[in-house]
Amino acid sequence: MINEETAGPYPGDGSNSSNGSIANALALSGIVRSDIRTSVASASGTAQGVPLTIILDLVNTNGSCADLAEYAIYLWHCDALGRYSMYSSGVTAENYLRGVQPTASDGTATFVTVFPGCYSGRWPHVHFEIYRSTNSASSWTNKLRTSQLALPEDVCSTVYNGSSLYSASVANLRNITLASDNVFSDGTGTQMATVTGSLSAGYVARLQVGIAA
Repeated sequence: MINEETAGPYPGDGSNSSNGSIANALALSGIVRSDIRTSVASASGTAQGVPLTIILDLVNTNGSCADLAEYAIYLWHCDALGRYSMYSSGVTAENYLRGVQPTASDGTATFVTVFPGCYSGRWPHVHFEIYRSTNSASSWTNKLRTSQLALPEDVCSTVYNGSSLYSASVANLRNITLASDNVFSDGTGTQMATVTGSLSAGYVARLQVGIAA
């Protein structure tokens, strides 16, 4: 089963506020989408970065890891500069790099995004929440599980050293380890993604996500 983790300070799922208002990307028109690089509703900014496709395969640990279709996954992460839309200075009016996808018949949900940066104090990661359906993915109170995906060090290093967009991430990655990270220090056996690709072609990250359904 996937480790339960904190949603962190920037979930945008209705559980906290930003600039004095409840931050709930789940209530936005257009939030159910595969390509999460551009903001939706009244915002229009687009996150820049090395292309990354994230494929999460949701399975039932109570049923021989059978695929779980028609569930929903809300996924979010920081941009190349380490900023979270809706919360961080400069992008409070944006909601990019957030989206909901239903799982297909094979249990997979696919997100087209950009490689997240590494900000001070955290290993490069992606947040996600599991919901029973896209209809229930409207508020954090309905979530079944919260976790985080970890990205491999070698790929992170290649991306950060190969694109000027990630210049601050080079030193931040150098100063953090999985052992010192406050989320992944207990192990990444269920959370480390398998990543393939290249700087020129972009990357694909895959992770099997087990829940007790």
